[in-house]
Amino acid sequence: MLEVKANALEESFDAILQADRVAGIEARMDALDDALKIQAERVGRPPLDGAKGGEVDPARAAFTERYLRRGVEAGVELKSFSGATGASGGYAVPREIDQMIEMALKSMSPIRGIANVVRTGSAGYRKLVTTGGVVSGWASETGTRPETGTPTYQEIAPPSGELYANPSASQAMLDDAQFDVEGWLAGEIAQEFARAEGAAFVNGNGTNKPKGFLTYTTTNESDAARAFGSLQYVASGQAGGFPASNPQDKLIDLVQALRAPYRQGASFVMNSATLARIRKFKTTDGAFLWQPAMVVGQPATLLGYPVIEAEDMPDVAADSLSIAFGNFAHGYVIAERNDTSILRDPYSNKPFVHFYAVKRIGGAVTNSEAIKLMKFAAS
Repeated sequence: MLEVKANALEESFDAILQADRVAGIEARMDALDDALKIQAERVGRPPLDGAKGGEVDPARAAFTERYLRRGVEAGVELKSFSGATGASGGYAVPREIDQMIEMALKSMSPIRGIANVVRTGSAGYRKLVTTGGVVSGWASETGTRPETGTPTYQEIAPPSGELYANPSASQAMLDDAQFDVEGWLAGEIAQEFARAEGAAFVNGNGTNKPKGFLTYTTTNESDAARAFGSLQYVASGQAGGFPASNPQDKLIDLVQALRAPYRQGASFVMNSATLARIRKFKTTDGAFLWQPAMVVGQPATLLGYPVIEAEDMPDVAADSLSIAFGNFAHGYVIAERNDTSILRDPYSNKPFVHFYAVKRIGGAVTNSEAIKLMKFAAS
């Protein structure tokens, strides 16, 4: 009986010792994994596949490493981006890359930075705008309440089109692990998109592209008399330039032509050549009207309002509309689909791989009272 009890006790001790050994080995393995990860971060190399803590977004990894670099479609979300045929498919850009494109677009496309940008889930976008009507009245305590007027509504449907870019990279570049394919692709797409949409928001004709605010009918009539959808201009007083005496007065007239509710948040929009002229304007006491920004990243001001440089605005010439002033958040809308789609084409131009990116964008003036123009004409 004593021998049997002793054997059972020895077996219990052996089991405890064995468990301690296993726990010690696991702890040492965890410590080794952590050390490998720290060492990899110090030398700038990715951790080994077996190391813990390598948290990577599976969707992003599949898109970048599998689809962009090698063209492997498995594990990548497939979406249709064609409104005419459902058989044409594209790959939705991961959110991180799409946000990089959006940030670059906002910094390179100046109108996007001040306009009202609306994200849509479909190809079409509609907006109702009221154009007047007396909707209230006064009455005595016991007086009758006659029927008031009914507001008139206008539907705004921004013209839109598919904006595309088709940058290419050699297969050798994609095979190089040190090549930042995400940053390169986001930068290339953003530059192409910004250049095209910046021109369309200003001068687009509305045919398969946004309608630019300078392409609308212009008149010198005030808000009360002007037809819906037309923009008011203020004449500079001289064809092809400012008057010789007190040219800054015309800028003040332009500012005051905009109603007070819209002046809060309004901006000047012009190109750099026009701004070069205005920067030389001085008041009677010798002070410059143009004031440089006091904080990095903030725009300069003119008469207390920000100045946005848009190179797509025309140079000063006879009858040109070279300066815009208004609250573009109220006056101009940009409607775009949320997703940028990409098709990988390694066949058309071997050994280069093309990345065909598509995004649907529309734009139009929604409130013609919120944008005023300066026309360089005598009247």
